[in-house]
Amino acid sequence: MNTIVLYGADWCPDCRRAKAFLKENNIKYEFIDVDLDQEATKKVESINNGKRIIPTIIINGKSHTNPDNYSLAAALGINEDYRIILYGADWCPDCRKSKSFLNDNNINYQFIDIDQHEWSIPIITKINNGKRKVPTIVINDDMILVEPENEELRQALNLEEVKEEKVFDTIIIGGGAAGLTTSIYAQRDRFDTLILEKKTIGGNAFLTGKIENYPGFTSISGPNLMDKMEEQARTYGATIKTGEDVVSIEKDRDLFIIKTATKDYLGKSVVLSTGSTYRQLGIPGESELVGSGVHFCATCDGAFYRDKDIIVIGGGNSALEEGIFLASFCNSVKIIHIKSEFSASETYVEKLDSVKNITTYMNKTSLEFIANEDGLFKALKIEDNETKEQELLTADGVFIFIGLIPNTKSFANFIDLNERGFIKTTGLAQTSEEGIFAAGDCREGAIAQVAAATGEGVLASYGIKDYLK
Repeated sequence: MNTIVLYGADWCPDCRRAKAFLKENNIKYEFIDVDLDQEATKKVESINNGKRIIPTIIINGKSHTNPDNYSLAAALGINEDYRIILYGADWCPDCRKSKSFLNDNNINYQFIDIDQHEWSIPIITKINNGKRKVPTIVINDDMILVEPENEELRQALNLEEVKEEKVFDTIIIGGGAAGLTTSIYAQRDRFDTLILEKKTIGGNAFLTGKIENYPGFTSISGPNLMDKMEEQARTYGATIKTGEDVVSIEKDRDLFIIKTATKDYLGKSVVLSTGSTYRQLGIPGESELVGSGVHFCATCDGAFYRDKDIIVIGGGNSALEEGIFLASFCNSVKIIHIKSEFSASETYVEKLDSVKNITTYMNKTSLEFIANEDGLFKALKIEDNETKEQELLTADGVFIFIGLIPNTKSFANFIDLNERGFIKTTGLAQTSEEGIFAAGDCREGAIAQVAAATGEGVLASYGIKDYLK
């Protein structure tokens, strides 16, 4: 459980101050008097490199040596009107988004990493009726927000809307590899850029456990690579805002007005790098079980299935790549593909032979997801395309990787899209609307690879430069 231990002494003024602060904020803690407990004295000295400094406060295993009240408030999520505890994980994109929003608004919160503190898992499971959903945010013990959008957090915390009046040289919608690269090149040309990202920086690449085809890295995790790109963009001066869902674009003379769910932004040019989302099968049980055993992101949700049995549906690069990643810590992986041969590159196909806990089911159609009595996924019904024989495959969870849908619906009335919803471009990534450019997976003809996305970001930056001149 959420534990706090305060090592101190009754004669110590700072110990009395810390105890008073915890009491005023109704924080339960265990007090251990170092004058009466020799083992406690040794522990304090070991924490502080041989020095006997008190108070030394342990919060969920992390030590804080003689913290002032401001430091205590930050560690415990204490604010003037509320206390915030955020249950999440470092691999969770929505957790990063919520943490960024709270940090940007100078809101204190206590972060409980469910991977480090197993006692927290039953808590979030109970809150979410048997489901492990993160982030789960508890405010003042009585308000609970599960996977909240930034606007929901803003309203819950009574934060005022801030009107954005600055005019940016370019506004980049989407913070994946294409958007970050565009910003890096634009900032180097002294163009002031703003990146608006609906969820978390990094896009689909951030959700990839391992990338083995990006130049310069034999192997690198998606989150690590995207963190490096984000750091570089910020170093060059880019402004980055996450949790901003763009709903429409308007034009007023020479300026573009980017409307989000919470505010308007002004820019001289726009880059659409909104990427794409995972395609669903559209079979019975799918929509009901999303988040309850049916998933689309191995990096996001795979950790919940350590030492368990899972199913992967798909036959392209993503399906095999993520299947191999999941097999590294899951008990078994069954890969289901509707065709008789994989469409993935030979590199991934060859790797399958060396992974002993992966079984492939070729030329099979997925018919239905089956739930157990608790409403959680328990099995997938499949059918052989030749014999029409049906089979029920049991597992603890299933991951679907069958393609992508471009995130372009908000721009359908403003720029030209093809019949599949991808953005049409010409020349230097120019769309049908002068001053608006497109890069990455949302663009017609794009190659869904990180290296290709960075190249498109470079192309878009040259389009911006040419237009602004």
